[in-house]
Amino acid sequence: MQDKQYLMIPGPTPVPPAVAAAMSRPMIGHRTDDFAAMHKRIVERLQVVFQTKNDIFVITNSGTGGMEAAVANTVSPGDRVLALVTGNFGERFAKIAREYGADVDEVNFGWGNCVDLKTVEEKLSANRYKVVLATQNETSTGVINDIAGIGALVGKTPALLIVDGISGVGGAEIKTDEWNVDILVTASQKGFMVPPGLAMVAVSQKAWEVVRDNKSPRFYLSLPAAKKSYEKWNTAYTPAVSLFAGLDAALEMMMAEGMDNVYARHKLLCGAARAAVRALGLDLLAPEEAASPVVTAVKSPAGVDADEIRKVLKKEFGVTFAGGQGILKGKIFRIAHMGFADKMDVIIAISALEMALARIGYPADLGSGVRAAQQVFLGGKR
Repeated sequence: MQDKQYLMIPGPTPVPPAVAAAMSRPMIGHRTDDFAAMHKRIVERLQVVFQTKNDIFVITNSGTGGMEAAVANTVSPGDRVLALVTGNFGERFAKIAREYGADVDEVNFGWGNCVDLKTVEEKLSANRYKVVLATQNETSTGVINDIAGIGALVGKTPALLIVDGISGVGGAEIKTDEWNVDILVTASQKGFMVPPGLAMVAVSQKAWEVVRDNKSPRFYLSLPAAKKSYEKWNTAYTPAVSLFAGLDAALEMMMAEGMDNVYARHKLLCGAARAAVRALGLDLLAPEEAASPVVTAVKSPAGVDADEIRKVLKKEFGVTFAGGQGILKGKIFRIAHMGFADKMDVIIAISALEMALARIGYPADLGSGVRAAQQVFLGGKR
């Protein structure tokens, strides 16, 4: 059946039937007790996922809108900002800060590398920053950064630590309070298994002191406005009610599975995907110690455009992988195992990859990747 499709990109991710069903329920008013009860329930469950006691605002926006909200509410023109960059989305955070007039000290650790804590320590010792921008999971490279280590360093200074957790939260554990994260941003369309359109922003007490005094203009993205409505479990402006219902259902699924099990599942899928790639003789972009549990970036074989592999996958097998971004365009492809994903999703992805490689003339040993993934799932050597 040619219409059968398999979406294996790091957002938007597949939507579970329970979430789709929740979003299809009759509309309710956003100024009603029913909505307030749902909103309260969502925030309480998000606090479990975020591991925080802080306020969490669910705003009708994309993940980038959440990033901009974090910057707009903390960065005034001329403020010194340290941006820790390990890929495309780290660069985006730095660009947003520049748009708000920040004096950005951008440290690029290289695409495929993680943040070097020694460099961060040196930067913080030699400079006074108002804000430090970091990315938990760099989707463009399949690298996860040590937010605990970064937070331990930033927490010793007056600076705020703002973390883009858009592709990580929900699949990779984060301890917002323990790790000194002052503002954490994530979004609905990745680990939370909901269509795009909601951003979630957690704000610490330390951050509120800065937010209230910030000079940058803000209206729709105003956190003080969101805070005023939040006290009655309302929103400052009209929310995407159906997406809230979907998020409510998705969080119920996550609570039922248990967050420790959610994290273990993603790590298992990551281990199987990486074992399969190695068995096929391909190279992984991220080193083992910095491997993202939610997306695996694979280098294309020498002389082969990664996008050609992706075209064959999509056209012949109905499987969609993500391509490389920026400087990695055509050089890598990315396999997501994020959100509503389990063992058979990885098996499908790897078996399709084997056939696509064979189709373009790469000497793939058919079945070797699938076998390696199966061995991981059965408890064998990774």
